[in-house]
Amino acid sequence: MARLIDSGPGCPTPTPLRGASAAEARGLAYDEAVKAETDDLYPLVQDFITPMEWPAIAPFVAAINRLKAQKNAVILAHNYMTPDIFRLVGDFRGDSLQLAREASKVDADIIVQAGVHFMAETSKILAPEKTVLIPDTRAGCSLASSITGADVRLIKEKYPDYPVVTYVNTTADVKAECDITCTSSNAAQVVEAIAKEWNTDTVIMVPDQYLAKNVAAQTDIRIMTWPGACEVHEMFSADDVNQLREAHPGVVILAHPECPPDVLEAADYAGSTAALANYVSEKSPNKVVLLTECSMSDNVAAENPGVNFIRPCNLCPHMKRITLENIYDCLVNGEYEVTIPEDVRIRAKKALDAMMALPKMDKPLDFVTGLEPLELEMVG
Repeated sequence: MARLIDSGPGCPTPTPLRGASAAEARGLAYDEAVKAETDDLYPLVQDFITPMEWPAIAPFVAAINRLKAQKNAVILAHNYMTPDIFRLVGDFRGDSLQLAREASKVDADIIVQAGVHFMAETSKILAPEKTVLIPDTRAGCSLASSITGADVRLIKEKYPDYPVVTYVNTTADVKAECDITCTSSNAAQVVEAIAKEWNTDTVIMVPDQYLAKNVAAQTDIRIMTWPGACEVHEMFSADDVNQLREAHPGVVILAHPECPPDVLEAADYAGSTAALANYVSEKSPNKVVLLTECSMSDNVAAENPGVNFIRPCNLCPHMKRITLENIYDCLVNGEYEVTIPEDVRIRAKKALDAMMALPKMDKPLDFVTGLEPLELEMVG
């Protein structure tokens, strides 16, 4: 039994003083003005942020939204942002293709990229006249860091007759060396279009080996690839799918095509983040699992309150470097600005333009599940 100690009326232990919150440290208070500005926003995140937490968050939301208006700034929020960013301060929300299209046409002086660094570079490539800010320069990407422009130059020297498609999850330097970009929403469309343009039956697709393998299963085009992978998605396995089915009978399992092919073989549906969100809103499954980054489920769940989400997920440490605090700081201080050498930007834009010139799809392409995984030749 635990021993109770009566310290008596003279107990000298003081009540610890509460330190200033992150908002208070920046001179932001939860006052009546902030309360009035944000009361109608709280219901959007009440399933993820408790009433006790809200007074520490609302001042940032109010201040960021004021700063956007003052500075003619917009925030591009990727699907993997936490709900406070995604739903309360994001002006444009979606997957990398949706955000790229918005960056190319948005009417603003400043773009704040609530995502990772390659996304901010993409915004700068498409909107060079605008100031593009990334709240934390450490918000990188394991997939983007797996390949360099020099690697692509060597690939092209070795295979000059094959076009090189790069996933948008790459640096500007890599895009500048490739013939066309793709996203998980349009990868199969891009592969088939560039093969037809080059009159070839073989395409090189970098850097995500799993996306390439999953695309290869959807098309007759021969695909060669690079041994890169997303550290979030490659951790999922077919065993995870089987265990989920055993633990949650009747659950519908949706997978992102950056997952290994055996995951797609075992899943019920696969597609880009936009496709996964569309599936849930259109099909309204009773119970669903999204095999992708953690915050994606939170954001889709908020839009679909009648769906029961089972939430095994893997967190992206790079995406989670972006916070309300550093979004506020970057708007106040104008940091950190993303720049790209003009010669690199022009060549990278050519690859992006080639993708964006393709016919716009009515909705993201589905990946057929249940297919036996393919092994592809690696170019690196």
